[in-house]
Amino acid sequence: MKKILLTVFFLLAISGTCFAQVFSSSDLILDAKDLDGKIIRYQGELIGSILKRGQNVWLNLYDGSNAIGVFTSIELAREVKLAGSDKMRGDVVEVEGTFQRSCLEHGGVLDIHAQKLNIIKKGFVLKERIHPKKIIAIAILLGVLACLLIIHILLKKRNER
Repeated sequence: MKKILLTVFFLLAISGTCFAQVFSSSDLILDAKDLDGKIIRYQGELIGSILKRGQNVWLNLYDGSNAIGVFTSIELAREVKLAGSDKMRGDVVEVEGTFQRSCLEHGGVLDIHAQKLNIIKKGFVLKERIHPKKIIAIAILLGVLACLLIIHILLKKRNER
């Protein structure tokens, strides 16, 4: 009986750590005072650039509402490659680290000092799609422009006679 209870307790302890809450940027901003100095998990798309600072890097992770700065080691972030822009989706990254409401080391900014980092989803290049209605509109406008040009040339020749 003791072994069964111990096994159940162990499984519950493991599941609690595996499924720890991932905070949103809004949670972090609104509850910054309560979360300051605590170990938290945050997930977002890498946007902008990976900024190297000595043996560390800055990553900006955007969760759909806000971007949060993450400071971590180059070694931990070595697999992070693609940063989101208008032409690509960035890597979706989950970090676990110490939340700083006002980091003294980095000039008082709100940030996370990550000790763990996992890539949830690799980034990819976005395919450009031009809506068919835009192509039709361009064709019509080019046709009108061509007609106006022809009319202009004909009127110019007529006035020369």
